[in-house]
Amino acid sequence: MADAAPRLWVERLTLTNFRNYESATLELGPEPVVLAGANGSGKTNLLEAVSLLAPGQGLRRAAYSDIARASGDGSWSVAAKVHTDLGAVDIGTGIAAGADNATGRIVRIDGVTKPGSGVLADYVEVAWLTPAMDGLFSGAGSERRRFLDRLILCFDAEHGRRASRFDRAMQQRNRLLSDEVRDNARFQGLEDVMAETGVAIAAARAEAAAALGAISERRRARDQASAFPWAVIAVEGTLEANLRSMPALDVEERYKAALRTGRERDRAAGRTLEGPHRSDLVVEHGPKAMPARLCSTGEQKALLLGLVLSHAELTAERQSGRAPILLLDEVTAHLDAARRAALFQEILAIGTQAWMTGTDAEAFSALGNRARFVTVDEGRTGIMSRR
Repeated sequence: MADAAPRLWVERLTLTNFRNYESATLELGPEPVVLAGANGSGKTNLLEAVSLLAPGQGLRRAAYSDIARASGDGSWSVAAKVHTDLGAVDIGTGIAAGADNATGRIVRIDGVTKPGSGVLADYVEVAWLTPAMDGLFSGAGSERRRFLDRLILCFDAEHGRRASRFDRAMQQRNRLLSDEVRDNARFQGLEDVMAETGVAIAAARAEAAAALGAISERRRARDQASAFPWAVIAVEGTLEANLRSMPALDVEERYKAALRTGRERDRAAGRTLEGPHRSDLVVEHGPKAMPARLCSTGEQKALLLGLVLSHAELTAERQSGRAPILLLDEVTAHLDAARRAALFQEILAIGTQAWMTGTDAEAFSALGNRARFVTVDEGRTGIMSRR
């Protein structure tokens, strides 16, 4: 693939009272961004700021009150000029001093306040990989579901809204389970919502896994010796299994019946035991025919990067060439020089403004003048850009 020009990129990023930044501004181009500096200097904080230009709580999933600078007044803000398919857009988000953390964050598009962060999905798609995700394949299934759901959001903004509706209905049903009064009408209403949204969630996950698997196969055909091995990808769960053999409406009815007949079992457990919240993303190292959880640390890192690159390629394909912004924290860890060079070439070919962090700028030298290098040095001037 030839190098592609990003169609979604951040031109200017301004932080105020954000984590360890009292005030900082970055002026950028569409090329990849390398953030180099010592541990604790604030590199990941910059990635977190970019992640908050998309819906949700960002890559750390932090409480909004925890994002404010420790010596500040409790407020924080992130402002950015972002180039999108709709043209250049000014995006601002943050919280005011003394704001109730439960009310969420303020979001403004071109100076107009919007209701909630969900509207950001119309402008920005972001995917990320952090060191905390290095154990994704061997950790809890909830982390793998969250990883897949975040990827789906890049080309299906409704997926997040469906997941929120399902979670709210399930939480209300769980509370009903502990009531002595058996309110069957309320149970049925909540279970109807859970069936409708739960099956849609399962279908979206299964379709995304199949699409990622197809892209992985295409990458395999394009480069048999790729530094990022092809993968076999699937979602395992009752709903996903049923969707393979029957229409979605029939799966909904079966799930409603399972919820209805399982109320006493769920009451004893104190929670809902069946649904998309129990599904799991299963990944296999293709060349080795080995479950990802049994692979070495380096192999797992390469598999994860392969998934993220496949997803970026898939998103660009579905959006007429617009790839998501990638946030890759400490991405060169566990990668040798050949894999680093291969990663950079794939990023350039896909056409994404990837933001990458590392303690040593030399690890990114293969990018040459095709990236914007930023030195993060909290102890001196904060942020200094150089070519």
